Amino acid sequence: MNWIHLLASQRTGQKALPAEQYRSAFEQDYDRIIFSHPFRSLQDKTQVHPLPEHDFVHTRLTHSLEVSSVGRSLGKRVGEVILSRYPDLQKKFSLFDFGAIVAAASLAHDLGNPPFGHAGEDAISDFFGLHPQGQYFKDKVEVECWSDLLKFEGNAQGFRILNKNQFGLKLTYATLGAFTKYPCTSHLPSRDKRRRSQKKYGFFQTEKNIFREVATELKLMAQGTDGWCRHPLAFLVEAADDICYSIIDLEDGCSLGLVSYAEAQALFESVITKSKSKLGKLNSLGSQAERIGYLRALAIADLMDECTNLFLDNEKNILDGVFDQALCDECESKNALEQIIKISVAKIYCARSVVEIEAAGHEVLPGLLDEFTRAGIHLMEKKVSRKYANLQKLLPQQIEQAIKLEPENYYHMLRNMIDFISGMTDRNAISVYRKIKGMSL
Repeated sequence: MNWIHLLASQRTGQKALPAEQYRSAFEQDYDRIIFSHPFRSLQDKTQVHPLPEHDFVHTRLTHSLEVSSVGRSLGKRVGEVILSRYPDLQKKFSLFDFGAIVAAASLAHDLGNPPFGHAGEDAISDFFGLHPQGQYFKDKVEVECWSDLLKFEGNAQGFRILNKNQFGLKLTYATLGAFTKYPCTSHLPSRDKRRRSQKKYGFFQTEKNIFREVATELKLMAQGTDGWCRHPLAFLVEAADDICYSIIDLEDGCSLGLVSYAEAQALFESVITKSKSKLGKLNSLGSQAERIGYLRALAIADLMDECTNLFLDNEKNILDGVFDQALCDECESKNALEQIIKISVAKIYCARSVVEIEAAGHEVLPGLLDEFTRAGIHLMEKKVSRKYANLQKLLPQQIEQAIKLEPENYYHMLRNMIDFISGMTDRNAISVYRKIKGMSL
């Protein structure tokens, strides 16, 4: 792969346009995402602690902003060295372009997450894998499409959102490539999970041709049928996410009293390698919140250094499609990060308050899918039912219109119903569920 192709600023479905003097195409991507409806919805979507009552606990919105900030720094650091290695690139690109691409892709990285976080993904998957109403559709869709439904993937839903006409985002090929951590379909015949890029999948059958267009323009290397090598900057997007969720989830856990300050301090210091000389300042900080915030900042800074160096050391192997591991899984502090995640799983992710709300999600989301997919069937087959006619009126107009355009395509109907339900915020999902079940009026 070649950087000159990987930094393509052309947009999907549009001719190449000259950049604005004060804003690059990649900076425009960032602005389009941050003003979009799906991004605003992240303010009320679960990060770890569902429906948080404390304002210092992260939602998907604050998490995405922080990941984007870290991603921009990683991109600029890498970009500065890449430009020095390939002087011809300097005629067209700057280190700020690298930073803007990674920042935009990082900002969008969780757009496809449903209510209730990863528990919500499992709840949607369980509807099709275990629920009788979900199983009804097995013989009505193609095998490849059924594979999509059996394992809902927030990354693929995010790629779908970024390319839905109703949001008008029209991002550049470079940003779409950097966004796609898993450039393959769910039905990849020769999936190799030793390759990080094939651990999950990154787009549904409905968007397969769009990603093929992206891969063609970026000249991504093919990896078998319906699979490609990652865009190199996707490694930085992934690293920004991994750094933020491991470090900041620990900070939240300490703030909520789920992890003691002493234990959190020791865990933070285990990844603070280059900045150890700055730890002396801890004693001058007056509150625990200040100290834990200072430790968090040092830890993120050192992890960014490690990931930047690892990326640059492996740049040729990344471009050749040989290196295919998460940077945080291979960096110097990988063992310390594993320990942080182990403690987080035991004490934070499995906290009673988290488990209780996640359990509710496993009731709410399949319940909504049960009712609204029945409404979809009635809409497609023009069945007469006052109940489902009323449910159809609760659908957004664009969802109802999309289903009517392909009245015999069950997969198309299901994708649109999943768009509707996965796009809800946590509170909205609970509210709609209670109302249509007659629990709250």
